[in-house]
Amino acid sequence: MASTAQNLKSLQLKNNLPVAELAAACEQYPKPEGHVYAYGTAGFRSHAKWLEPVVFRVGVIAALRSKRHSSKFIGVMITASHNPEEDNGVKIVDPRGEMLPTEWEPYCTTIANAADAASFITALDDLCTKFKIDVSKPSKVIYARDTRPSGPALVKALQLGLSAIACEAIDEGIRTTPQLHYLTRAINTEGTKDDYGEPSIPGYYQKLAAAWKRLIRRREEAPLVIDCANGVGAIAMKEILGYLPSDFNVTLANTDVFVPGVLNHMCGADFVKTKQELPPSLKGVLKPGHRGCSLDGDADRLMYYYLDSKSGFHMLDGDKISALIAGYFIEKVKLCGFKEPPRVGVVQTAYANGNSTKYIQKTKGLPLVCVSTGVKHLHHAAEKFGIGIYFEANGHGTVLFSPDTLDTIRNHEPQTPTQDDNTKDLKALIDLINSTVGDAISDMLLVEVILNHLRYDAKAWDSLYTDLPNRLVKVLVRNRGDFQTEDAERRLTHPAELQKFVDSQVAKYPDGRGFIRPSGTEDAMRVYAEAASRFEADQLANYLAGWTYDFGGMDPALRPKEYLR
Repeated sequence: MASTAQNLKSLQLKNNLPVAELAAACEQYPKPEGHVYAYGTAGFRSHAKWLEPVVFRVGVIAALRSKRHSSKFIGVMITASHNPEEDNGVKIVDPRGEMLPTEWEPYCTTIANAADAASFITALDDLCTKFKIDVSKPSKVIYARDTRPSGPALVKALQLGLSAIACEAIDEGIRTTPQLHYLTRAINTEGTKDDYGEPSIPGYYQKLAAAWKRLIRRREEAPLVIDCANGVGAIAMKEILGYLPSDFNVTLANTDVFVPGVLNHMCGADFVKTKQELPPSLKGVLKPGHRGCSLDGDADRLMYYYLDSKSGFHMLDGDKISALIAGYFIEKVKLCGFKEPPRVGVVQTAYANGNSTKYIQKTKGLPLVCVSTGVKHLHHAAEKFGIGIYFEANGHGTVLFSPDTLDTIRNHEPQTPTQDDNTKDLKALIDLINSTVGDAISDMLLVEVILNHLRYDAKAWDSLYTDLPNRLVKVLVRNRGDFQTEDAERRLTHPAELQKFVDSQVAKYPDGRGFIRPSGTEDAMRVYAEAASRFEADQLANYLAGWTYDFGGMDPALRPKEYLR
């Protein structure tokens, strides 16, 4: 302790940080020796046992971010989304519900990895100096967590970080990630011309439900089965159904929120996308002619699917959702009769199915851009359109409306009843969509409205285009940092020999495409392959996975038998 006090006295700080309070708090959550943290697309994420020290430090960072934004509320979400239950994570949400800017990420990483109180406070001082943060300003943070058992301990660590820097805080308890994003934006825009809605959970439900009631055309609908992944989405779905009309024909499944070990286990959006099969718990629940969809653990991803007349499984992933929404919006905009219609565009990642790209570009004639994996990349690219639609194939996505487009729609003066009806629809759609981030519940309601308007069942939706068979494989490696990419993560720059192998294998398959990219959340590589047939897609994926495993320095004795060489 004497050494710590001596180190603190020797600090040459440029900002008037509360050194004693921060140091005392830091001593309660020392950084684990040898463990390295990295702030990525999903914030910090790992096994929960490593996270208390980093969540404490995120509390301090979030408070400083608030000071940088003139004391606006900053959001903090404790979740690991679709990861296994034993994992957890934490991320920072900006005042309008956006992700933390990229330029802050290295500073977050440095602060998280500071070895002791002195280096921690020095790293905070560097952050304040770099971004000209006035530490004398008040700070405000709103935070929430998902249902993971590790959540309460992490909240306690967060609260210590907030109190150490005298930050005003609002604890929202257990919420979905999109709800926390909504609340952050709503509380910061309340009473302004950009008012996003009442800053409360009832306000969130009321906004979505009111828009739904304005949009839905009453007709007999086939049942919708919603797999809630045994996560916080089950709580939110039960609550929002109390605001929606009672004739919304819904069955909720996998709602065991507080049963240990079941979160995301053999269910949820990630299971459906990676396994490309029906969650076992839905067998006998989902019938041919029904629609089914899965949320993930924090309800920011959505996957649809259905069974054909022979009970064959058909997946409707983020690409299919994007295609449905894009086609609907381009026609809706045309029917409004704008003198200068908003530009509708689509953003995809390398994971987008090749035939979805062809459908959007060639069949619908829409502009499309491909960006690196990660919500922040898609979100920023979508902002360049008047109406920007972005979805990752994993089911995470939303629709953005530029400020000019919002003004155009609000001030539009329709000349015919048809234009008037469609303009009213667009205004309601703006309220139905949670534009702050991908929101599985909001997206589900949007899909249901579009299917209702187009009079589509799941099979008609699926027929927009035929997916090329594809396979996504997760390959564990010693260090994901050993792999580097370019061209929106579609090509490896290192190891170059592995990319040469990818090229040689892909060339052997009709309609072949494949790539290998590092995971944003764990020491693993994502291997994607598609080809003209299921057998060829699986074979290509397993060849690429086998070589990736070997290049990743893993134990040959533990090599999965399906990996090929």
